[in-house]
Amino acid sequence: MGYNILMNEVIVGVGPHPQPWPIDPRYDPELLAAGDQRNVLDKYRYWSLDAIKADLDQSRSGLHVAIENWQHDFNIGTIVRTANAFNVEAVHVIGRRHWNRRGAMVADRYMAIVHHDTVQDFAAAMQADNRQMIAVDIVPGALPISQVTLPQRSVLIFGGEGPGISDDMKQIVQTTVMIEQFGSTRSVNVGVAAGIAMYVWVQQHLLNRS
Repeated sequence: MGYNILMNEVIVGVGPHPQPWPIDPRYDPELLAAGDQRNVLDKYRYWSLDAIKADLDQSRSGLHVAIENWQHDFNIGTIVRTANAFNVEAVHVIGRRHWNRRGAMVADRYMAIVHHDTVQDFAAAMQADNRQMIAVDIVPGALPISQVTLPQRSVLIFGGEGPGISDDMKQIVQTTVMIEQFGSTRSVNVGVAAGIAMYVWVQQHLLNRS
């Protein structure tokens, strides 16, 4: 269950649920009747949004990510979607409140999105949460991410595509890491970098548990 094939196109989703319907408060009657075309795991088919969020809350990874939103960067949506894939605990958006949600593919509906007007507001919140601020950017002095053990209580911070981490942010982070590269391009897309960095944290703290 999970794909309908129509006119040589793959459409994610399922049709109306056959009768009799399951008796479970997690199921949404409208989805049971009309079908569920959302991009969700099969286990969440026909579940209500609130039920999915409640279930995800039981296994959040503990990782936080933050994105500086000074230029309405279209990559923010991609980062949010990736954060959902790794079930991070929260995504922080610093700067402009409105951000380009297209790339998120509605993944933001299942997550905690926290807004901060300024870098200083964000830093104060992270300090109160006893969370280490780790910038991910190719700048002088950045440590290769393969050589760093990311703190378990991390917030991985990403700047805009092009300008990278802001000067204000550079002044307050505890550590800056970079993703090693071996080709001719100066940097990878920030959405790609975010996915790599999140996976490194997951590998260190979730996949390698004894």
